[in-house]
Amino acid sequence: MELFRALAVLCERPSVETARLAEALELGRAPTPSEHTELFDFELYPYASVYLGAEGMMGGEARDRVAGFWRALNRTPPADVDHLSVLLALYARLAEFERQERVPERRASWRSARRAFLWEHLSSWLPVYLEKLQTIAPPFYRRWGAVLLDALEEEARDLDGVETLPLQLRDELGLADPRETTAAEFIQTLLAPARSGMIIVRSDLRRAARGLSLGARIGERKFVLNSLFGQDARATLSWLAAEADSAAQRHANLREPFALIARVWEDKARRSAALLRELVS
Repeated sequence: MELFRALAVLCERPSVETARLAEALELGRAPTPSEHTELFDFELYPYASVYLGAEGMMGGEARDRVAGFWRALNRTPPADVDHLSVLLALYARLAEFERQERVPERRASWRSARRAFLWEHLSSWLPVYLEKLQTIAPPFYRRWGAVLLDALEEEARDLDGVETLPLQLRDELGLADPRETTAAEFIQTLLAPARSGMIIVRSDLRRAARGLSLGARIGERKFVLNSLFGQDARATLSWLAAEADSAAQRHANLREPFALIARVWEDKARRSAALLRELVS
């Protein structure tokens, strides 16, 4: 479980320890502070609630569920309870508790807790997050993500595959239909991965503007996406439909330990693609 602790540190802001761990894990040159900031502060926010919450924002019910897990362990939740580094560190700690326990019944209890945490609070979103990371991150973080995904897969096989969906993924809400609601709500759901089935980051929207020959505005994603719709709604809808198709294919390619979870994410993306194409026609 030292691997999970090391991987947790490596998604925090670079420090002297970052270089040491990068060398130990053979990940190459340690990232610069600007690379970390660009990836985790401006592109892929490392908070579970962003990817599991219906609003696509930090906090809310998704964050409260992680905090509830801490309370079930009779521990006070930390401030950034759903930050990836905190989640990985807690998972490592649960494994340590299991390994150190000498009473069989208590050891089984710790293993059960570790399994629940793995499926509810890590595997429910992290494989999808890491597949997106592979498409936009600088080389160091792509290697970091690949090591983390391999480690998750090994844990998933060790703790047996999930037979029922995590609570976090049982909500069947999809995209809001702009013909039945407001444009603002439609855009908000496009940017909420748990509803759209895809992760749209700032660099994606810059790529869309270039590909569609539209003006690229600077600002929050909602502002930029609204600007693209204002310039050419049909072209933007078609681009989003293609993005949803690509996301669905990536989800379908997730490896076996995450098959059930991957199907949920794939279905969300395919339903989004269908609605977006219907809006174009």
